[in-house]
Amino acid sequence: MERKKIIKYSNNEVTVVWQPGLCIHAGKCVKALPNVYKPKEKPWVNPENASGDELIAQIKTCPSGALSYEMVNK
Repeated sequence: MERKKIIKYSNNEVTVVWQPGLCIHAGKCVKALPNVYKPKEKPWVNPENASGDELIAQIKTCPSGALSYEMVNK
């Protein structure tokens, strides 16, 4: 059984969880938060460039479900 690849990027509020195998590259994330999602850079997700609320709102619009989030426990 193949394990699904999961990559996590955190700021002090939210961890962005990306599953590249599910991503359909619709670009909604890049269009909504271009200061966070920069596909030509590494790391391509920079969650410190947006608030937790902005990240959560954008993640909820991901058409493939490749992006999800976890709250950071302080």
